[in-house]
Amino acid sequence: MADEKEAALARLQVLRGELDYHAHRYYVLDQPVIADVEYDRLFRELLELEERFPELVSEDSPSQRVGGAPLEKFATVQHRHAMLSLENAFGEAELRDFEERLLRFLKDTPQLSYVAEPKMDGLAIELVYEQGVLVQGSTRGDGRTGEDITRNLKTIAAVPLRLRGENPPALLEVRGEVFMGSAGFRKLNEERAAAGEPLFANPRNAAAGSVRQLDSRLTARRPLDFYAYGSSDPAQLACATQQELLARLSSLGFKVNPLVRFCPGLAEVIAHYRHLLEIRAGLDYEIDGMVVKVNSLALQERLGNKARTPRWAIACKFPASQATTTLLGVDFQVGRTGAVTPVAILAPVAVGGVTVSRATLHNEEEIKRKDLRIGDRVLVQRAGDVIPEIVQPIVALRTGQEKPVTMPGHCPSCGHGLVHEEGEVALRCVNAHCPAQRLRSLIHFTGKSGMDIEGLGRKVMEQLFTEKLVADIPDIYALQPETLAALDGWAAKSAENAVAAIAASRNVSLARLLSALGIRHVGEVTAALLEERFQTMERLMTASLEELLTVEGIGAQVAASIRDYFDDPAVQQMLARLRQLGVAPGKRLAPQGELPLRGAVLLFTGTLAGFSRDEAKELVKKLGGQVSSSLSRKVTHLVCGDKPGSKLQKAEELGITILDEKGFQQLIS
Repeated sequence: MADEKEAALARLQVLRGELDYHAHRYYVLDQPVIADVEYDRLFRELLELEERFPELVSEDSPSQRVGGAPLEKFATVQHRHAMLSLENAFGEAELRDFEERLLRFLKDTPQLSYVAEPKMDGLAIELVYEQGVLVQGSTRGDGRTGEDITRNLKTIAAVPLRLRGENPPALLEVRGEVFMGSAGFRKLNEERAAAGEPLFANPRNAAAGSVRQLDSRLTARRPLDFYAYGSSDPAQLACATQQELLARLSSLGFKVNPLVRFCPGLAEVIAHYRHLLEIRAGLDYEIDGMVVKVNSLALQERLGNKARTPRWAIACKFPASQATTTLLGVDFQVGRTGAVTPVAILAPVAVGGVTVSRATLHNEEEIKRKDLRIGDRVLVQRAGDVIPEIVQPIVALRTGQEKPVTMPGHCPSCGHGLVHEEGEVALRCVNAHCPAQRLRSLIHFTGKSGMDIEGLGRKVMEQLFTEKLVADIPDIYALQPETLAALDGWAAKSAENAVAAIAASRNVSLARLLSALGIRHVGEVTAALLEERFQTMERLMTASLEELLTVEGIGAQVAASIRDYFDDPAVQQMLARLRQLGVAPGKRLAPQGELPLRGAVLLFTGTLAGFSRDEAKELVKKLGGQVSSSLSRKVTHLVCGDKPGSKLQKAEELGITILDEKGFQQLIS
């Protein structure tokens, strides 16, 4: 036991040193070098060791304080009541443990009700009002002493300078969160990138950095917002419950998060946690969990506080959307149009409940702008259905052994020289016979956005390409059941089903075939325009550049791309072979009767409950509408299913009509 205690003490000393260092960078400098999830893991280990060996708890342990020391550049403020931190829970099981602890403590209380609210990822502040007038605003600081940032907080429009209504309390201390919305954060970082300034890692750091400026004019230019969540002394407002307290704050002129919910029991708390987790990616601000508070203020008083946290509240964290890991290398992938995209190879790390080992780097310009180097510790993020990306390197952790990323001069697949085409950022392989491009084209052709041939997904096409059974699109239509049945992982029935699905795809609309062929700049909307104008493949193949330019919605770049495609002898041979194999596209029959979606262009994002994505798209087309594959000003409606991702915020910025699934059903009815 003595050896175990000695080992625990040694580990505690290490943990306290690491947590002190990271707390200083997070709370004081606003320059963290690890993600929140890693800090939480270290802190939880500290708490577990101190719980096992309570005699080893020291007064200077991070478990005994709340945040970081105030910055010397600001005057300090002594909080009348300590601004405590919150204990963390991770998942529904720990919420149940929380309630069990409460009931054991209270003994005579059989049932508890709660208030659950989104846990904003911002900066906790306190606002002091005397006779209804704002006289002081401060940060939480170390929980007892904060920074006086009154002038800066007065620049935030959501912070009332004077309370509404008659007879305000003589003294009121309101607590809440200053935060920065996602759209404002993106715009701020874009402006900083253009000015050559370092980017903020996340909205929390941006908000904290913005309110801790010596020049309040700079704070005023930042897109900051504020939600109130409580008072240091609820007796100042003569309320009996947390629910009443929030309603009273709202009546005094404070913004209260509309997603706050009263929960009569733990089942409703868990249901709201699941709901917030589902909608998290679609919110226009960052949340990293849900705060649960006992609703009765009398019970809050009875439960009291521990050293650094109240017993009556807990923060249930979501799976982390950011994490830190190591950039091990960069792979270069060749797409179906020849664009060479750098992809980061990462030491595997859990982000948003998924293990991430690769992340997009987009292009050479982004690598240079972020100053990424192989060997860097990097901050990685993943939100909703967004592809993982590297936010920034953690420059403070560089050792000098990191190496710059070198872009290739030749195609990693075929060895052909790469070029920068005019007006493009991407490097491109212009070899039409590049194996990587051919494979990507085949995968696109049979996939959901192409011919949607059941049984010929990505892995199957990679197998057929590797086995040299399919080298070009027409080879798909020459496949025989016995050939497929002889391959690993295939049986006679699956081979017959695949060949039947291939046969069924021979008679498709011209628009679908054009979209599947992967012509540069020709997506679903452009393909539909071409079908409407030219009606047959033969007529389109012979259309002049001038004729193409007469089609509304087709510009010079798209027209030139179409003409170049059909002028290629290899393409002409491929299309002739498709005709020989019975692929006979025709014009879709024009919808009859009223066309309620004529002139509308819809874009879908997220998962729909009542339709598959393809069913929804076909329905739109039958009703005279068009379906877009990307967000632009031409889109008239964005239809949002579950976990809509970043397109929602962009659509709001563009003023596009946004529909949920119920709204979409009303539109098509």
